[in-house]
Amino acid sequence: MQAALPIGAAGAPTEADVQARAALDDPAEWPAFGRRLPSGDWESQVAVAGIHCAACAFTIEDALLRLPGVRRVQVQVASRRARVVWSPGQAPPSRWFTAAAGAGYRFAPAADASLRLVRQKAARRALFRWLVAGLCMMQVMMYAVPAYVAGAGDMTPDIALLLRWASWVLTLPVMAFACGPFFGSAWRDLRHGRIGMDVPVALGMALAFVVSTAGTFDPSGPLGREVYFDSLTMFVFFLLTGRWLESRLRDRTAGALDALAGQLPETAERRNDDGGFARVPLRRLRAGDVLRVRPGEAFAADGEVIEGDTLADEALLTGESRPVPKPPGAAVHAGSHNLAAPVLVRVAQVGAGTRFAQIVALMDNAALQRPRLAAMADRIARPFLLAVLLAAAGAAAWWWPVDRGHALMVAVSVLIVTCPCALSLATPAAMLASAGALARRGVLVANMQALEALARADTVVFDKTGTLTRSLPRLDRVYSRRGLPPGDALAMAVALADGSLHPAAQALRQAWQAQHRVPPGWQATDVHERAGQGLEGHLQPRIGRAPGRRVRLGQAGFCGVAALHTDALQVHLSDDEGWAASFVLAEDLRGEAPAAIAQLRAQGLDAQLLSGDREAAAQRLAAQAGIAHARGACSPEDKLHAMRTLQAQGRVVAMAGDGLNDGPVIAQADASFAFGHAVPLTQARADFVVLADSLRAVPDTVAQARRTLRVVRQNLAWSAAYNAVCVPLAVAGWLPAWLAGLGMAASSLVVVLNSARLARGPAARSQAAVASRGDGASVAALAARG
Repeated sequence: MQAALPIGAAGAPTEADVQARAALDDPAEWPAFGRRLPSGDWESQVAVAGIHCAACAFTIEDALLRLPGVRRVQVQVASRRARVVWSPGQAPPSRWFTAAAGAGYRFAPAADASLRLVRQKAARRALFRWLVAGLCMMQVMMYAVPAYVAGAGDMTPDIALLLRWASWVLTLPVMAFACGPFFGSAWRDLRHGRIGMDVPVALGMALAFVVSTAGTFDPSGPLGREVYFDSLTMFVFFLLTGRWLESRLRDRTAGALDALAGQLPETAERRNDDGGFARVPLRRLRAGDVLRVRPGEAFAADGEVIEGDTLADEALLTGESRPVPKPPGAAVHAGSHNLAAPVLVRVAQVGAGTRFAQIVALMDNAALQRPRLAAMADRIARPFLLAVLLAAAGAAAWWWPVDRGHALMVAVSVLIVTCPCALSLATPAAMLASAGALARRGVLVANMQALEALARADTVVFDKTGTLTRSLPRLDRVYSRRGLPPGDALAMAVALADGSLHPAAQALRQAWQAQHRVPPGWQATDVHERAGQGLEGHLQPRIGRAPGRRVRLGQAGFCGVAALHTDALQVHLSDDEGWAASFVLAEDLRGEAPAAIAQLRAQGLDAQLLSGDREAAAQRLAAQAGIAHARGACSPEDKLHAMRTLQAQGRVVAMAGDGLNDGPVIAQADASFAFGHAVPLTQARADFVVLADSLRAVPDTVAQARRTLRVVRQNLAWSAAYNAVCVPLAVAGWLPAWLAGLGMAASSLVVVLNSARLARGPAARSQAAVASRGDGASVAALAARG
């Protein structure tokens, strides 16, 4: 990606800016930070610099939505990311990048390598401002001490005036440099006709400086002779301290997303026609290319090892910290790391088609969502800011007849102490911290709102095949009609099942591949899959001119045959002559299933089983897992009806399925889990996608969701209590400006620190080994290190 962060910089564009913006408008660059929608529009993910409050998000959204061709804009403060849906013909990226720059914010593609450098520069500038404010504050406090301790006649007027002038001079760098972000943000908001969260703060700083300056140079004037340079520099120092610490904590979330997007290498070694290798950008890779991947490098695409034998770190994809063997023929995934030896890989999927890209898209989308509680807090924040200004004006009017200078300082305290930053951060900070913790355990949060629903869940409904049982069953027995060898029957079934993601279809393919190294002798065309029933298509021999036949593979009723008298999972094959074969698949209960179900019961949840398999098989497996309520022979419609019945009874239901034929019931559930590595993440309707393939993910996620909701409520309660206590004190004149600044900084910091606890549970500690692996660590480890 050539475009770097300065393409969104405010101010007059340089030659480099113009070149970078032109590069952004190259359609070849767009897939690197977005995807094409079915409507023809593009959806792009970008990082945002200079954003720190909900009002900033509103400003960016308003600036971009004014542009023709920009369909939707969604900005998330806690993750510092934005999603923009735009029309290529009306609003190319350079146009809305420039609009963001005009609003005072800088955009960069989500995968831009310069993000970390820019973030480091911003952190250094914030540190310099904090140091200037701290050093000046100490000097001003030293000059203010004599005025507090001196008695009548102890200090001559000349000395007192000299100390005031010295304090004024030392306050100038604080106002001109340290307060720059507050004044810049406030001016930007006012210029666009908005009242942002820095407007009251900047107004308070300006008033305190004006009152103190008047007291220094015109002691007999209308604002009196009192000066507040010590209070002014102190509350600026406290505000910068709180904002710097808050930024460091929030950067852990944004930095983890940047690290995730940056896991892919910028180039890959591709084999040329002459057998040599040359480095090429990832966007030039195509399916079928052969890549050389050296130890320590990340795989650039999904593919298959064709030469070499190595180990891979796939913690990003599965949450599994142990290296995975990758002999010839093994599949490798983009974003995982080669650990042991150089290998040659034939590319199967590139770009948005890789599993890595789907994971990045899920995390980006989840990070940009505004949960219900967060949206409610943002709606409250806007009128709250106007109420703050009115309250400050009212307090000043009340105290004006008594003491004009004191009246203005009371207004300053009201303006500063009532900033609603903590209210806006209460929900997103907690949910993003929780989503990061779950991702390190192999659970991706696709829908932030589902954390709230899962925390209130009282029932968990499980599918059987691929969920309570292991991902793939194994072929146990084959029965076939006279004249049709079992091997030929399996070849027909495998040819028809090619491309299906159902666990039974994959089990048949796995059984064929274990015995044969060649494709089956049949070719399937016009194949249709009916959810929960089976496959139907036309089979034609690959060799010869024998007539083809219409075949069905699936449930007994779908194939028009009688089921076998066994409780095992059955798959039947029929053709024009009727029954052709039956395949008996053995399903093994997951080893962790009984413990996971027991853990759910201990959490107060009722576990139930809804299965499309025979009633006896469903009951037998439920008994092994410890599930009391089970029902078999369920079609997708039956499962959907059962789910709606439970919800009509007032239950909050979570569904755990394999994400294939459970699509309707997963969409209906209040919260849902999709299991199985074969499920395309871009098609998953589930709220949580389980990459770790462990059933323990369900009770662990329930526990995390409950912790998250508790923390959100604590944050909201703290924000409300803080304002309820401090606002009356400020209006009454009992809260000095420096203490108001300390309170404002502490309120946001408490919310962020409280939310950060969600990433430090027992599960997070269990990943310490992953975090200590060094250069080969995955994004999960990077996020764990913060």
